[in-house]
Amino acid sequence: MANAYYIGEHIKKHAPHHESFKALWDTKWQKPCSMGVYPFMFGTTKDFEPIVNELNGMQEPYEWDAYAETFFPTAQELVRRASEAEKAGEKEKAGELYMRASAVYRISRFPISRSPKQKLAWTMGKEACLKGLQLQEHPVHEVLVPHYHAIEGEGDTIPIYHQVPEGASSENPAPCVVIFTGLDGYRTELVVWAEGWRQVGVALIVVEIPGTGDSPALATDPTSPDRQWSSLLDWIDTQAAVDSKKLIVWGFSTGGYYAIRLAHTHKDRIMAATALGGGCHHMFDEAWLDEVNHLEYPFDLAHALAYKFGYGSDLEAFKKEGKKFSLLEDGTLDKPCARLFLVNGTDDEIFPIEDMYRALEHGSPKEARFVKDVKHMGEPSSFTIILNWIYEMLDIKSHPGQQLQTIPSKAKY
Repeated sequence: MANAYYIGEHIKKHAPHHESFKALWDTKWQKPCSMGVYPFMFGTTKDFEPIVNELNGMQEPYEWDAYAETFFPTAQELVRRASEAEKAGEKEKAGELYMRASAVYRISRFPISRSPKQKLAWTMGKEACLKGLQLQEHPVHEVLVPHYHAIEGEGDTIPIYHQVPEGASSENPAPCVVIFTGLDGYRTELVVWAEGWRQVGVALIVVEIPGTGDSPALATDPTSPDRQWSSLLDWIDTQAAVDSKKLIVWGFSTGGYYAIRLAHTHKDRIMAATALGGGCHHMFDEAWLDEVNHLEYPFDLAHALAYKFGYGSDLEAFKKEGKKFSLLEDGTLDKPCARLFLVNGTDDEIFPIEDMYRALEHGSPKEARFVKDVKHMGEPSSFTIILNWIYEMLDIKSHPGQQLQTIPSKAKY
């Protein structure tokens, strides 16, 4: 079964970055860190190089508390410097340093907060990020959206990051992009898209998916996202400055799974949805999960997914029961859906490209664009593809390149 996937024999290959943290840095992470892009949004190489030197001897399986603690001194020093700058009235400097601290805390809790120190890193990273966002020229705000549809065992609020462009009002409401975050990148990361959307007059909401970040939804319940999205959409309907008839949902990676589901379960409440790199069925194949820990993902993907879907460290139980989340087996894909755009790289080693084909084969007709010979999410050209699709829908007169220029970070201080 394993070799039946589109990636063929590559499923048996072992990516070199799994050999050690040094190999991960040298072969996979050093370049994006130097560019200030995923997963190093708001970060800079000079903050990470000393940490990398300390982690060079570490290798899989990681002891996650020991891993996480290595990042703390650098992050704490950045917060100290940021606080001093803030007290001195150096707003720009303080903002940058807080955001850099949040980036360090992010990699500390990466890929998912499953140990006490990683959970602490998530808490500290949020605090630093929110302070930094509040000091920006155009602040992004945190909102605790009431979880109106919560059931027993779920949280009372849905924390989101939210920004509305200047000039938006009840007389002139702004369209809104709602970003569903992924397995490892949360609102503290994907808020990096806020400035670009603000510049083209679009509001932004960034929200975490069940089992990650601060999502209140029950991770083990396949229907819990439906309640979370109903609550979020009910709240959006009360926001006069947001045009609830022009909501576009963009799911990143694992968030793409939820974008596909939402397009079916809430088809009349959104304008459209796009799933970038999402799965829907084969991502839960036992044969696939048996192999992914040594493929494209930087760490132990199968274990991280088991934790995210509420199975803790019991990977074997997740492998046996994970198909309860399949959108094919539960009939979701056979239902009518909103306008849905499926985008991915054909050589994805995180969620097999077969999942996109399963979605196309069922239910309402959908749009799709696959980037040939590129791995997960089809980056970077997939961003331009999706931005052009959204621009056309919202009649935005701009060029994706201008918006994409707002994402990479470069340290000034």
